[in-house]
Amino acid sequence: MGHGHPHTHDHEHHHHDHDHGGDVAPAADMAIPDQELSPSDLSRRQMFRRAGLLGAGLTAAGVLGAVSPSAAAATAARSAGGPARQDGYLWLAGDHHIHTQYSSDGMYKVIDQVQHANAYGLDWMVITDHGSVAHAKIGVEKVNPDIVAARQAVKDTLVFQGLEWNIPAAEHGTVFVAPGKGEVATLKEFENAFDGVVKGATAGTPQNEALAIAGLSFLADAVKRRRVPDALFLANHPSRKGIDSPHEIRGWRDAQPDIAVGMEGAPGHQAAGIAKPNGPGSGRGYYDNGPSADSFPGYPAESYKTFGGFDWMTATVGGLWDSLLAEGKPWWITANSDSHTIYGDTTDRGPGGDFNANGRYEDPIYKGVPNLSSGDFWPGYYSRTHVGATDFSYAAVMEGIRQGRIWVDHGGLISGIVVRARAQGNHGVTLGDTLFVRKGAKTEVSIQITLANTPNWAQVVPTLARVDVIQGDVTGPVSDKDAFTTPNTKVVQSFEVGRNSGTVTFTYQVGAVDRPIYVRLRGTDGKRSAPGLLGASVDPNGPQIDVFGDADPWNDLWFYTNPIWIVPRR
Repeated sequence: MGHGHPHTHDHEHHHHDHDHGGDVAPAADMAIPDQELSPSDLSRRQMFRRAGLLGAGLTAAGVLGAVSPSAAAATAARSAGGPARQDGYLWLAGDHHIHTQYSSDGMYKVIDQVQHANAYGLDWMVITDHGSVAHAKIGVEKVNPDIVAARQAVKDTLVFQGLEWNIPAAEHGTVFVAPGKGEVATLKEFENAFDGVVKGATAGTPQNEALAIAGLSFLADAVKRRRVPDALFLANHPSRKGIDSPHEIRGWRDAQPDIAVGMEGAPGHQAAGIAKPNGPGSGRGYYDNGPSADSFPGYPAESYKTFGGFDWMTATVGGLWDSLLAEGKPWWITANSDSHTIYGDTTDRGPGGDFNANGRYEDPIYKGVPNLSSGDFWPGYYSRTHVGATDFSYAAVMEGIRQGRIWVDHGGLISGIVVRARAQGNHGVTLGDTLFVRKGAKTEVSIQITLANTPNWAQVVPTLARVDVIQGDVTGPVSDKDAFTTPNTKVVQSFEVGRNSGTVTFTYQVGAVDRPIYVRLRGTDGKRSAPGLLGASVDPNGPQIDVFGDADPWNDLWFYTNPIWIVPRR
């Protein structure tokens, strides 16, 4: 077992802008944490933040060239607690799955969700009201002015408009577009033409599966024709009902790999597992289902539950996610709130109103009684998706997601992570990327983790107990499109940590690379572990299956990174 150790800042892997002189450099170098600065440098950094220079002028200019006025203005709005640049990127925390009063089962105003997300530290978010007949008819247009107003009111959180697509023949998914004059028209046309509920196409038939592919192709065409600047699709809670078959997931990804880029590694509704009478007493993520007529028959009974709050597809080492990565094609994971109604909130849906006629509910009202039967947290309160962006902009967040520069955490288990795969003397590559090396070249993965350091929203400073390195062979395209295991992926090393403050570094020695592989990481507070579903030789200490009706999300925290591929050149 390796051991973490305190780490003093190493400048050699970070870019600097030397034009500002030595007295300015430490304050401008966002790779140096605030707590490591002298009082004078910290004061200078705070001045830069208020002036909107950090990330726009002082740091980004030397690395990325000029930043657009809109990005500079957005960066200028960041408060003293804004995102820090690490390893050349702004790591922006976000959530792509959020509901409002424009959802048939929602209640909050757009500004309610945006202000809470901002208060809980999110840099970006997507409003994803449910696809439905009423929403397709009037909701897409009606929510847009509220989103535009929220963008103006809360300038330091990027607010995307999207929707939760009822994928024909499958589960739900987030579809969202970059802001622009075509965002409403494009989303409205997409929902009316390709939503499974609107089109009566929810059954698991080949025709409906083809309609889902056609919807993704519509989005790709909308970007190509510049109707919208960009569009993305992510599958939501993929194992909840067992109806996202492996061949459908492969089909989405293979048909439009620039649009269909990933899935929720962990669903929202994480408070749903809190035991009665203090909570809903369900499964984390409301994973409380069993197989139905449309479920994929090959999935085991365990797939309908979460493991440490994560979906079975992600949590199983050597499972479905790994079977996709072993094909060598990108498929990324995220984590978010799926926020509908908030656990412990004291408001209620506004009285009166007619959702089917108006496409929205009335504004919520104060009732003064905490709601302990709801299973959701506010965006940013518990689940976060961290995206490595080149600047603070809508385009940069979407491109960061597409490139797989993503790590996810629950409950603020860690504050930051920088991962690099490199050969000797090489700066290397980060999450989502591919390192090409000479065959037989010795390769390593460097890991730098900024620990929690501050309390989470449960008022606890979580302790990172262990970090696991998971490695798999890239074996190429599968002949069976419904495969959901891969034989050559396992936990190859674990590092004990047992700390919650400071910074720790580890190095995993990959060794001489003679075949294509990938490496991904996960970490845990160590409170609930068990051998993985494919056996202790594959995963000796994975997440336990969550106890239905009694799963406190704050006492079972994990983080996951997306993979890095390492490929030898012939």
